[in-house]
Amino acid sequence: MSIAEPHRPALAEAVARWAEAFRRPTLYLAVLGYALMLGFWYVSVQVLKLPRFSQMPALTDVVREWLSRDPAYGVSIFTPIYYQHILVSLRRIAIAFALATSLGVPVGLLLGWSKAFRDYVFPLFEMLRPIPILAWVPLAIIMLPGDELPVVYLTFLASFFATALNTMLGVKSIDPAYLLAAQCLGASRWRIFAEVIVPGALPFIFTGLQISIGVAWFSLVAAEMISGQFGLGYLINTSYTTVEYPTLVIAMFTLGIVGYSTSALVRRVGEGLMTWRTRQLAMDGRG
Repeated sequence: MSIAEPHRPALAEAVARWAEAFRRPTLYLAVLGYALMLGFWYVSVQVLKLPRFSQMPALTDVVREWLSRDPAYGVSIFTPIYYQHILVSLRRIAIAFALATSLGVPVGLLLGWSKAFRDYVFPLFEMLRPIPILAWVPLAIIMLPGDELPVVYLTFLASFFATALNTMLGVKSIDPAYLLAAQCLGASRWRIFAEVIVPGALPFIFTGLQISIGVAWFSLVAAEMISGQFGLGYLINTSYTTVEYPTLVIAMFTLGIVGYSTSALVRRVGEGLMTWRTRQLAMDGRG
């Protein structure tokens, strides 16, 4: 038996998944959506030259700048500063998202499970949650030293509320019959929490985490525009103030690609940890 033989089933499975993806109409619909957006941009700016789009950078100019080895405004896929902005934003997102998850999930579980905890904490939670991130900026700068901590704090804040709220809704969505069945079987309160509440809330938790990572990117861009010296939000803001519009669009598209990738990663982790949920949906005819 050759060394490569054990890897053949995995390779065959990967090829089968790719073949299945190309057979689905969703892939072609997605490509059509991108083509329509880019086509509208090209026609509006470079063909029809509509008045409201006169200041927009041309699609060809953005692509040329993005792929240039000697970019006019100093940022392209061949410049180290481009990847430095991406890595700084990713580091901030990773820290803020990890903090929001490690705090938001336990808080959400307690909000849904304990009436006493909910009565004390939920009114304050609901009062603070609607406050926009930009309203927290002055306090974040005053309370936290340096340029880095305020950005991470502002990114964490919105992500935390999204995670905690969805986790709480997940606990509230659990059928009370499961709790009664566990009690009738003599399960302790802690065992019910660990073996009924947490698994039952997992679908909502991972849905909340997908929302949370998106909200984290929104908050990060706003925070980096105000405080910070690197990052995609900082690049967007400085490109606007210096009228480097091709770089601004490059930063926006990069933000979309990186943000989509992180959301997809969270979704894949959730699917891997909830294979039982996938099987249940398949048995119910919804897979």
